[in-house]
Amino acid sequence: MSKCNPNISALKLLHSFCPSYFPVLVAKSFFNKLSPYFNLYLSAEIVNEIVKTLDKERLIVLVIITIVGNFTIAVIRGILNRVFGHCDTLLNQREAAFYNRKTLTLDYNDLENTEVRQLRRKITESAMIDNHGRQLLLFAIEELVNITISVVLALILGLEMFVLMFASGFSWYHIMYAIVIIALIVFNVWYSFRAEDKIGDVSQQVSQTMIDENRIDEAVDCYNMGKDVRLYRQDKIIMKIKNYAFDLHKKAFRIMESKCYRINIPLNITGILLQAIIYIFVCIYVLLGVFGVGSIIKYVGFVETITESITSYFKVFARIKYNNPFVKDYLAYFDIPQKMDKGTLTIPKHNGNEYYIEFRDVSFRYPNTEAYVLRHINIRFKAGEKFAVVGQNGSGKTTFIKLLCRLYDPTEGEILLNGVNIQRYNYNEYLSIFSVVFQDFKLFSFSLGQNVASALRYDAEKVIDCLNQAGFGKRLETMSNGLETSLYKDFEEDGIEISGGEAQKIALARALYKNAPFIILDEPTAALDPISEYEIYTKFNDIADNKTVIYISHRLASCRFCDMIMVFDDGSIVQAGTHDELVLNEQGKYYQLWNAQAKYYNSENA
Repeated sequence: MSKCNPNISALKLLHSFCPSYFPVLVAKSFFNKLSPYFNLYLSAEIVNEIVKTLDKERLIVLVIITIVGNFTIAVIRGILNRVFGHCDTLLNQREAAFYNRKTLTLDYNDLENTEVRQLRRKITESAMIDNHGRQLLLFAIEELVNITISVVLALILGLEMFVLMFASGFSWYHIMYAIVIIALIVFNVWYSFRAEDKIGDVSQQVSQTMIDENRIDEAVDCYNMGKDVRLYRQDKIIMKIKNYAFDLHKKAFRIMESKCYRINIPLNITGILLQAIIYIFVCIYVLLGVFGVGSIIKYVGFVETITESITSYFKVFARIKYNNPFVKDYLAYFDIPQKMDKGTLTIPKHNGNEYYIEFRDVSFRYPNTEAYVLRHINIRFKAGEKFAVVGQNGSGKTTFIKLLCRLYDPTEGEILLNGVNIQRYNYNEYLSIFSVVFQDFKLFSFSLGQNVASALRYDAEKVIDCLNQAGFGKRLETMSNGLETSLYKDFEEDGIEISGGEAQKIALARALYKNAPFIILDEPTAALDPISEYEIYTKFNDIADNKTVIYISHRLASCRFCDMIMVFDDGSIVQAGTHDELVLNEQGKYYQLWNAQAKYYNSENA
């Protein structure tokens, strides 16, 4: 997509969203521009007819043609403008769908990548706030189409002028006239290019201040911040920052206005000179009897259009040049390759206790970093058993799970599923064998049933069963709309707010509904009280009887349910065994963590 000129690549992409967009644009522009030239030509003919022969019959015909022609053009313009509006809407919808699909299918490591996130935000903000990128490109193309059609129509209108001029003989003032006109046009083109560069720099400053203001507004509009804003009286500091950003924007805008005013003075002067020269030239020919009086309107309009169009052409190209970096960003996002989805092997259809996974000397560091998060991990999951991953914050537990789920690939070593490197399997099939509840899980502002099933249509009985197993049954009974109850208030006024513990239970139900052979619970009880935690763990022993379950937890009580515990410290597995085995090793990390937590609970109970 990015091998040829970025603007051409972008136009090809936009054309694929709505193939009829550009043909309709040309037709719409033609009839929009036709009307003034049609009237200009007929007005000149009517004036000439009145001044010269006063042929009433021809005069009536010209008036009728003017009325009927204008009516016909107006009807066609109305139809084409409406069709173009539909095409524009269709293009925007399909482009938005394409953009969202790209975001939803990005490799997870790209989704977390700071540069990619900044690129995505830059595209969104430049489009929404100052119409750069593909928006400006479409505006520029529409302008170029309008200018081209104007020039073609003006040339047709002015063809008669050239015929009459050369028929009357060629003289030295033709050359002088042409030299002056060309000189003024060249000056306008040169000056316009310089002006666009200067205005572009200031425009970027204005755009950045608008972006800053918009980000502050987003924070103010986020109702989840409401409690903190009120309890900590953060409204004053927010308004101070908002006012500061507004002042910067106002200052930048005034500078741009002032610069635009100063820059436009020479262009206005040359414009007046051009107009004066054109009128003088045409009037001389009228006095010489070469042109009719009505031709003043027609030929002045022709020459003005040609001169203005040439200047406008270069102005538009200058804007396109200024817009190039934004178009490149736009295309760069779509050009981000999917590196994960290259495997072709299908996942064998087994029961949960027939899968096994092995980490073979796996080390990992995040992209664009030097420090390793995991070093030399060697572990094999015996399928159908319960495992625990424990360790202090930053020890590498969650990163270990990200590698297991293949959200990232190892920097060194390999991960095997049933003896085969997981990179050889179809990516989506591999993901399908995991049900995961991450510590930073998200629920959407959809209905409760849709959140659990992750689908628009779902098995209601199965959803209810999963919610009951996750401990959400009593709360469900209080909901008047049942599974159709909307979570949060983003889309529905009667949406409900749920507590952190309730959200975690819904997330657990979602993991159960998927019914995958591997269940991974990353801090599953962080927002639950100890009683709810005990109930969830007890139920999971029964629910996941033939599944492989991996717990990540700070509360080591979960470890007592597990067949094996892996203790992480500083990116390595420093111990592995059952709770009873590990707790006897007084020199081990697990013993240290266990006793530290036991003292905490004992002091609470004292």
